[in-house]
Amino acid sequence: MTNFEIIMPKMGESVIEATIIRWLKKEGEIIKEDDPICEIATDKVDSEIPSPVEGVLKKILFAENDVVPVGTAIAIIDMGGEDAEEPVADKPEKPAEKEEVVTETTAQPVGTPALSVDEQVTSTRFYSPLVKSIAKEEKISIAELETIPGSGKNGRLTKDDLLQYIKNRQQPVVQPPAVSKLEAPKVVTPPVTVSGDDEVFEMDRMRRLIADHMVQSVHTSPHVTSFIEVDVTNVVKWRESIKDSFLKREGEKITYMPIFIEATAKVLKEFPNVNASVDGYKVIRRKKINIGMATALPNGNLIVPVIKNADQKNLIGLAKDVNSLANKARNSKLNPDDIQGGTFTITNFGTFDSITGTPIINQPQVAILGIGAIKKKPVVLETKDGDVIAVRHMMILSLSYDHRIVDGALGGMFIRRIAQLLENFDTEMTI
Repeated sequence: MTNFEIIMPKMGESVIEATIIRWLKKEGEIIKEDDPICEIATDKVDSEIPSPVEGVLKKILFAENDVVPVGTAIAIIDMGGEDAEEPVADKPEKPAEKEEVVTETTAQPVGTPALSVDEQVTSTRFYSPLVKSIAKEEKISIAELETIPGSGKNGRLTKDDLLQYIKNRQQPVVQPPAVSKLEAPKVVTPPVTVSGDDEVFEMDRMRRLIADHMVQSVHTSPHVTSFIEVDVTNVVKWRESIKDSFLKREGEKITYMPIFIEATAKVLKEFPNVNASVDGYKVIRRKKINIGMATALPNGNLIVPVIKNADQKNLIGLAKDVNSLANKARNSKLNPDDIQGGTFTITNFGTFDSITGTPIINQPQVAILGIGAIKKKPVVLETKDGDVIAVRHMMILSLSYDHRIVDGALGGMFIRRIAQLLENFDTEMTI
């Protein structure tokens, strides 16, 4: 017989492992080509692993909820045919991580407990198996590990970060001259009481990631939010006039989102400091304009698929991308690449009839645009014959931005320019 190993795929540049959430097939079950075998999850996206071959699922090598390194065999499929050398069915040993561990250990600080398995599990921060191994070897407590700044994606602590910290910890500390200054108060989570009638349940994996991401964002960026009211009557009239013919011709619905994305992409080119990230005291201006759109999932969670090179696409292309990514998100079909590389984010409060909101920046970006619901309102218009009151379609835009590099003037000019493009939208435009 011929055996084929199903390998844990690489689900993105910075992803080194994934968790097996659920096995969709059982040992002994017949597998067809492209049949999904199991569901996996990373800190970025959930996905299914399909079988590239036909056969019988001979052996499952990992249990549900096991964390498996990328490139590791997770199952064996018997394809039949000639006898072949049997692959090892036992769980593969982890790579020799200790070769990379610093061998010289330092004295453990007094009163600092060693990192325990329970402490690792309850940590609110993600650590790779290699980082955990080094921390255990160096007797670094979970409390101490949480204080080490990370240079990885979303502040993740990398092996190099930890080794540099260990190196510095071994060196004698030179006390700087005393400087009179106020220390930032330590943030203490208030105790929560539970009564007998309250329902208590654990957050799911995605909600935990969202919670950590939001807390990290407000601790990283000093948020400021500016608001502007926009007359989008021209946009509404144009969409109403072409939506039926567009659907018939393209087989796609055209929503307001592609129009907002197109205007935002144009303004990001005019104000490149908003299409940026901050690294310490360095500002990174992004050459690509990749706009993420916050999308609500059926379970109430959010995910942000990204439209790549949005400034290079017309309304037809943007409409197709918006619809495709939204459908993939709601059906849990997003690929890791679909949610990576964003440089700016748009969130649509209007979907839930909210007139406005103060969105939280999607790190490591420096701004996020909030779109409120479009409402008919009486508005004073200036005409050559004097002021008149007319019913117009009005909307409020909100822009939250990182005040470290985007001040009130830049934020105000940016959001005002988007409003100008929307208010002067060409109702005679054809696509």
